[in-house]
Amino acid sequence: MNRTIYQHGLVIGKFYPPHLGHEYLIRTAAAHCKCVTVAVLGSSVESLSIAQRVQWLQMAFAAYPQLRIVGELDDVAVDYDNPAIWQAHVDLMRQAVQRADAAFGTAPPVDAVFTSEGYGDELARRFSCDHVGLDQTRALYPTSGTAVRSDVCAQWEMLSPTVQAGLALRVVVVGAESSGTTTLSCDLVNALRARGGVWQRTQWVAEFGREYSANLLALARAKKDGATVTDIDWCTQDFSQVAGEQCWREETAARHGSPILVCDTDAWATLVWHERYMGCASAEVQALAHAMPPRALCADQ
Repeated sequence: MNRTIYQHGLVIGKFYPPHLGHEYLIRTAAAHCKCVTVAVLGSSVESLSIAQRVQWLQMAFAAYPQLRIVGELDDVAVDYDNPAIWQAHVDLMRQAVQRADAAFGTAPPVDAVFTSEGYGDELARRFSCDHVGLDQTRALYPTSGTAVRSDVCAQWEMLSPTVQAGLALRVVVVGAESSGTTTLSCDLVNALRARGGVWQRTQWVAEFGREYSANLLALARAKKDGATVTDIDWCTQDFSQVAGEQCWREETAARHGSPILVCDTDAWATLVWHERYMGCASAEVQALAHAMPPRALCADQ
């Protein structure tokens, strides 16, 4: 059976945030177009930045070279009955296509738009192309950006691992050695899991430094019978390895858990331990700590 292959597909939306329905739309367009422009049209009053949404989609579709994912600021009001407003939106979509052309190379004219919305036919008419309407009843993916924003926890299963990792609230328990951080963090995880539902997936990230220390001690004892922790000399590279692995384990857990991720320490704590032990800062450990997702509940904290 022959399949229609378009030269240049267009997918537009707020992607606020991206969900599995959006990804289905993009994935289908990619399967039937030689080139696809995905235009993330966000407004200046929305809490998730356009750049963040673009990054999530780029991560989710890293294996799709035919996709050109770009962001465009769109503060135009929404009124499907107003021709002037329609034209203003379409002008911004064309700007997004031009932005993609500048970044990825010039593409042929758009010959198909892929949507799951009622405005798809009019959008296609304005681009003088075909409209491929997908899952407009939301039977395949029963969600929407509005539904996710209204209750993220209830819609958690409708988000890809990439977006889950980006939205998960990360609770980090820190403290001095033998101060009960492991017990407290485990108790918190068990309490969340006991709530059932999506919370049963709550993940716990152990302190990698403890495992790393045990490994160093085992190596020391292989060279010297009866060696103790005082026989271990830590160096900056050790702290870098601990911080890097801690971040990797945290990010991996965030992609497979609930809306809350509980961590027994993080790279910031490793940074503090480095300065305390070595007597100076480490640019490498600092970079790892600064690259972590936000620790604060609010962006201005």
